[in-house]
Amino acid sequence: MSQTSPAPRTEAVPHAEGVSNDEFRAALARLAAGVVLVTAHEPALTLDGPRGEDAGMTATAFLSVSLDPPLVLVSVRNGSRMDDLLVEQPLWAASLLSENQRHIAGRFSMKGRISDRLLFQDLPYRRGEVSGAPLMEGALATLECRTEQRVEAGDHTLVIGRVLTADLTAGDGGPLAYFKGRYRQLSQG
Repeated sequence: MSQTSPAPRTEAVPHAEGVSNDEFRAALARLAAGVVLVTAHEPALTLDGPRGEDAGMTATAFLSVSLDPPLVLVSVRNGSRMDDLLVEQPLWAASLLSENQRHIAGRFSMKGRISDRLLFQDLPYRRGEVSGAPLMEGALATLECRTEQRVEAGDHTLVIGRVLTADLTAGDGGPLAYFKGRYRQLSQG
């Protein structure tokens, strides 16, 4: 009695739990997300030394966690510049980007990008009074936060921050959204 072997799999090999990286990405790409620029200011190494630098990253994994106390969560890739900075700097900020700020989101999400100092160079921003971090002019809202908790989760760290200030700025238009791998505007309909 001869047995036939199963045909070789041509789709992506799943993890032990049953879903492949490609399947997971494709499924979650169908979840629309708001786009936020997370920023922090690196502290100076010494009291009389040069001022530290600013750092920024585009985030789509950003959400409200609690109203009392006011908490938000951002997911940061382990080992990234922002992850390393937020280990030593508990104060950071988030600018909720408007649909007119797609260029900012793209600039701070580039792989192998130039220095953060150059990325901020021609952008209009003000410094947060509490965090000292850049707050983008034209954002729909800005938040200044202090890290309350860090939770390692796979290849990312979930940074939970207490909201210290919230400013509803004069940003125009609707929110910048991320859907199916692209920045998008919400339809008005």
